[in-house]
Amino acid sequence: MPSKGFTTRNLHSDREDQPEHGALHKPVHPSVAFGYADARELAEVFQGKRKGYAYARQGNPTVVALQKRITDMEEGVGSIAFSTGMAAIAALTLTLLKAGDHLISSAHLFGNTNSYFRTLERLGIEVDFVDATSAVAVAEKIRGNTRLVFVETIANPVTQVADLEGIGELCRQRGLLYVVDNTMTSPHLFLPKSVGAGLVVNSLTKCIGGHGNALGGTVTDTGNFDWSAYPNIFDIYRKGDAGEWGLLQIRKKGLRDMGASLAPEAAHTLATGSESLSLRMDQACANAMALARLCADHRAVARVYYPGLPEHPQHQRARKLFRSFGALFSIDLKSGIDCFDFLSSLSIVVSSSNLGDTRSLGIPVAHTIYFEMGPQRRKSMGVSDSMLRFSIGIEDQADLVADFSQALDRY
Repeated sequence: MPSKGFTTRNLHSDREDQPEHGALHKPVHPSVAFGYADARELAEVFQGKRKGYAYARQGNPTVVALQKRITDMEEGVGSIAFSTGMAAIAALTLTLLKAGDHLISSAHLFGNTNSYFRTLERLGIEVDFVDATSAVAVAEKIRGNTRLVFVETIANPVTQVADLEGIGELCRQRGLLYVVDNTMTSPHLFLPKSVGAGLVVNSLTKCIGGHGNALGGTVTDTGNFDWSAYPNIFDIYRKGDAGEWGLLQIRKKGLRDMGASLAPEAAHTLATGSESLSLRMDQACANAMALARLCADHRAVARVYYPGLPEHPQHQRARKLFRSFGALFSIDLKSGIDCFDFLSSLSIVVSSSNLGDTRSLGIPVAHTIYFEMGPQRRKSMGVSDSMLRFSIGIEDQADLVADFSQALDRY
């Protein structure tokens, strides 16, 4: 029988493990502890000799069902869920890096990830921020102590598209762990595994959950990376299948020790939200394309940042790699137009900081999510004072076009 499609697999993911009482969704299991009639079984679970649950900080049946779903989406070998996407990134880096190690990161980076990597520098981890649209720029920064390269698929808010293939090949040649944040594209539009990523990060809060009603994040192991050659795996975890060492250490240190666990109620909400991922993304991407084209042709807009437009610097790359171009775009308004007034004149778009919601959201970038960076850092990232970022939802396209048109035509 031919392999089932993305949406079909996703919809029926829970049923493969035969949930209790024939339920179509994995039920919510709020229990913190799990009991065993034979104490020896409990000990074997703790020691990893038997599958099971001991304490919900490290795993819970509802959360594990979500992890399995994400693993299937990313065509990986395993996933670990965390309380947020930022918790996933923090757990990954703090458990796999140590003082004296070197991290290469895209300079075109989500503001909070950028801030967090600055914190890593205070802990003795060296960080270089580079133009990830060029694998050559990454190669120039590699040192003997480089352990990890971190990029996003599409940057937020200026929408640069990383040289995902080139960096993947570079990391393969140099034996570096390649980490790709797939949040802006989601596994429906792109599989980082296909370009050699060893680990994939997703903020489930965004496109995968899709409804702005639950926080969560995951790290997925694609099976591409050789963990037996990675120097920072603790001796205690260097047992059994080397392919499991990376996730084992992230789980033990990131969940058991650090405690950034995803609650089962949130896991259930995110899992059910994910079932419509492909339908939502297709509609949102089509809406974003229509609005980006509208803005690109209007006198009130100085510049549009969207990979779907032919004039985008990485348009051909995005066209080759992605199923579609994403649901996020940004604009620079013409000089003299107040970005706050423009945003307030939109009746459908909600002024909000989230991404990947069913609703269309807009935010003035320099004054909010990138304010803490300061004007010099914003300028280096291409963020102007008039920039507005839009995360486009699944509203009727004609309504969104009419709303943007009436706002633009005021100027």
